[in-house]
Amino acid sequence: MEARGIQAVCATNVAAVALDRQPQTLRKWACLENGPIRPIRINGRLAWRVADIKRLLGEEEGQ
Repeated sequence: MEARGIQAVCATNVAAVALDRQPQTLRKWACLENGPIRPIRINGRLAWRVADIKRLLGEEEGQ
């Protein structure tokens, strides 16, 4: 999914690198629904909102 050429979501492996976590940690968050962010599912696959990742890292959308 893209909005004006900017990636709106990313795969689990990409999100894990950005958050300095193992991909399995993010999968566990999704399964147990207990993580600081929650994914969306696209055709049965996990997708993590870039805006949620930025917010978790303390970055603002305008940067």
